[in-house]
Amino acid sequence: MRVVALVPARDEGDRVGDTVAALAGIPGVAEVVVVDDASTDGTASAALAAGATVLRVPARAGKGAAMEGALRRLAPADVWLFADGDLGSSARGLGVVLDKVLEGAADMAIATFPVLSGGGLGTVKRFAARAIAGLARLEVSEPLSGQRAISSRCLAAVRPLAGGFGLETAMTIDAAREGFRVVEVHVAGLTHRPTGRSLRGFAHRGRQGLDIARAVVARAVRLR
Repeated sequence: MRVVALVPARDEGDRVGDTVAALAGIPGVAEVVVVDDASTDGTASAALAAGATVLRVPARAGKGAAMEGALRRLAPADVWLFADGDLGSSARGLGVVLDKVLEGAADMAIATFPVLSGGGLGTVKRFAARAIAGLARLEVSEPLSGQRAISSRCLAAVRPLAGGFGLETAMTIDAAREGFRVVEVHVAGLTHRPTGRSLRGFAHRGRQGLDIARAVVARAVRLR
């Protein structure tokens, strides 16, 4: 089966090259595509140098819209592996997540992280988890994880992707409600750039929370 790794990235020039190299080293991955969401640094050139195909968004679209636009432009794949651009060399560990889908044990497999320092207070994460539980009757520990493998059939059922940072929560709700098998897979050593508890970090989580709320409300309305 053809596997394509799709990497959303914005201003990840210092890490995206290692992320691309790690994903390309996973058995079964045929191509790594980086979606550069109007970066202001060397993200695109670093990704190209590492061997990725790069799709550049000229004006910032947000994570969900950037990835949806890329999927519309790319040739079909049997399985997609989504991975954020800041994983660096730890992205190599996502092979165990991909295997769950390739082996037929899941339609969507979500990577869970080890305990990491430098995160926020967990408010947005708890909200997303409760929304998934309430709307899809599914308990997940990492509702915000952007690291996931998904079959082409499952992906078709959850598109168009929700905008911004509502992407992951919406995908999980939609897949579970459509009867697809969603599992979580722990990935030892997986790490990413922490947002921290600075003003910038809280602003990021505020945007994330708003995007998730929009996606959740849209799905709650459909139940009526």
